[in-house]
Amino acid sequence: MKLTGSEILIECLRAEGVKTIFALPGGVVLKIFDMLHQQKDIEVVLTRHEQGAGHMAEGYAKATGKAGVCLVTSGPGMTNVITALADAYMDSVPLVCISGQVSTSLIGNDAFQEADNIGLSRPCTKYNFLVKDVNDLATTIKEAFYIATTGRPGPVLVDIPKDVSMAKAEFTYPSSVAIRGYNPTYEGNKWQIKQAAEAIMKAKKPILYVGGGVVFSQAAKELLELAEMTQIPVDMTLMGLGAFPGEHPLSMGMMGMHGTYCANMAVHYSDLVIAVGARFDDRVTGKVSEFCPFAKVIHIDIDPTSIRKNIHVDIPIVGDCKAVLRELNQILRATVNGNQKDLRKPWWDQIRDWQQAHPLAYQQDADGAIKPQHVVRRLYELTKDRDPIVATDVGQHQMWTAQYFKLARPNRWLTSGGLGTMGFGLPAAMGAQAAFRDRLVLCVAGDGSIQMNMQEMATAVVSKLPVKVIILNNRFHGMVRQWQDLFYEGRYASSYLETTPDFVKLAEAYGAVGLRANKVGDLDAVLKEAVGIEKPVIVDVPTYPFENCYPMIPAGGCNHEMILEDPPELKQRMAGAPSTGSDESKDTILTA
Repeated sequence: MKLTGSEILIECLRAEGVKTIFALPGGVVLKIFDMLHQQKDIEVVLTRHEQGAGHMAEGYAKATGKAGVCLVTSGPGMTNVITALADAYMDSVPLVCISGQVSTSLIGNDAFQEADNIGLSRPCTKYNFLVKDVNDLATTIKEAFYIATTGRPGPVLVDIPKDVSMAKAEFTYPSSVAIRGYNPTYEGNKWQIKQAAEAIMKAKKPILYVGGGVVFSQAAKELLELAEMTQIPVDMTLMGLGAFPGEHPLSMGMMGMHGTYCANMAVHYSDLVIAVGARFDDRVTGKVSEFCPFAKVIHIDIDPTSIRKNIHVDIPIVGDCKAVLRELNQILRATVNGNQKDLRKPWWDQIRDWQQAHPLAYQQDADGAIKPQHVVRRLYELTKDRDPIVATDVGQHQMWTAQYFKLARPNRWLTSGGLGTMGFGLPAAMGAQAAFRDRLVLCVAGDGSIQMNMQEMATAVVSKLPVKVIILNNRFHGMVRQWQDLFYEGRYASSYLETTPDFVKLAEAYGAVGLRANKVGDLDAVLKEAVGIEKPVIVDVPTYPFENCYPMIPAGGCNHEMILEDPPELKQRMAGAPSTGSDESKDTILTA
C-alpha cells in the first residue's frame, strides 16, 4: 500500500522515536499537519512563532540528549527559524528542522511564500536536504537524524516541497544508512591517549577544561572518575556546566569572561591543560597569544576541525569524549599511585589561596534594593533538592545564574552560548518541560530578553507547560549598560528600557500566574509560592539597576587580568545613582 509523503514523514518520525514536535502551520505544510492531526503518537506543540519552535526543539534536545524536531512552513516560516538553527549550530545541538517548500515546479519562480531554504540554511546547519522525489523521503529522514545526532551534533534541515508531501510512494524505512565522506571517529588514537596519560602523570599544575561535548557524549561519569583519580581541578565553560558537579571540591566553577577568579587563574598558570569537548572560543581564551602560556595542551574532541583551530595543541585526540576518557581512565588506573595529592599539594594550596582571596561575593542589605545575585542564590537554595532544569536568556542574568546556580548533573542547563541569542530562555525551558512534564523547569530571564519571545507564554498556557520564569527586572539591557558604564563613560545609548510591561498583569493576560517580589523580605515566600504552582508562572523581581557582573575579563584581555569590582571612577560617578529602576524617572536614571 502506497503512502503520501506526509504519511511517510510521520512513519519516519515514529520509527525515530519522536514523541514531540514543535510546529507552526502554513499553506505548503497543511497536508503534513492534517496527517499529524489524525494520529496520536506524536504530540504537536503549536508555537506562536517559528523562532520559538526552534528554541523549544533545542531545549528538548539539551534536556533529553535526543534530537529535537520542529516543523515550519515556507518563506517567512523558514526565515523566522533561522535564528534557532544558527544557535543550534554554534552550540552543537542535535536538531532536525522540517521546512515546507513550494511545489517543485515553482521553485525558482518567486512563487508566493517561496524562499531559498537550502541557501538560507547552508551557513548555519550541519547539513541540509531538498527532497525532490517522494521515493527519497524516507531515506532522507533517516540520514537527517543520523547526521544530527552523530559525530559533533548539530541541526539538519529537510526541505519538503508541497507536491512531494502529497505524492505517493511505497514506504520502507532503512534500519541504517551509510553516507560517503561522513564517518565520525569515536575511538581515539591509542598512542595519543597513552601520551596524554603520561603527561597527566607528570604534571604538577594540571587543569581540566570541560565543554559541552562532555554533556552530549554522556561522559560525566568518566570525567568525574578522571578528576577524582588524578585530583585535577575542573574548569567548565558556559556550555559545560553540569558536566561536573558544581559543589564538588574539585570544581572551580565556570571559566572565561565572567568565570570565577580561581578558574581563570588556574588555567592561566597551569602546566597542563586537558581540554575535553571544548572549542577554545574567544570568551574562554581571551587574548589567544597569552592563553595558558606555561602549559602543554591536550585536546579531546570528536570534531577534528576544532583541534588547533584557535590554540596550538601538543597532544590532539580525535574521538568521542566518553570513549576517549574511558580508555584514558583505564590506563591511569594502572599507573596512578598515592602520590598524586602530594605531587599537586602546592598547586592546590595556590588554588585555595585564589579561592579565598576573591570568592564570588555580593552585599545584600536587608532593607536595600534586591541584588540580582541574591535572587539566583536563593532560587538555587530553595530548589536544588528538586534537581531542576534551568534555562536562561542572554545577558547579566545568564552570567549570574552560571555563577551562583550550582548544577549537580548534566542536561539540566539550557542556555545560548555561541550565538548569545536573547529570547532563547523561555521557549527552551518549554521544550524541556514538554519532554519532562513532572520536572521543575526554571527560566531566569532579564526584562529585555524575555520580551524577545514573550508570545510563547500563550503556548505554555495552552500546552500546559508549567515553566517558572523569574525576571531580574533592572529596566536595562543590563550587559550593554555594564559595558557602557565601564568603557563608554556611562552613556546609555539605547540600553535603558524606558517602558517595560507590568509582567504580573501580562502573565495574567496570557492565563498564567503573575507574582512580584518588591522587597528582600518578600523574595523567599514568592519563590516558594511560584515553584508550588502547577501552572506557568512569571515572577517579576525589580532589582538594583546598576549592579555589574564580576569577575570580568575585558574583550581582548588575558585570563589573569580580570576586573573584580567597579573601578574608582565608576564608583564616584554612580554615588548618586537611584536604588531601583522600577519607580525612578528616565531623567534621574540617565543622569545618575
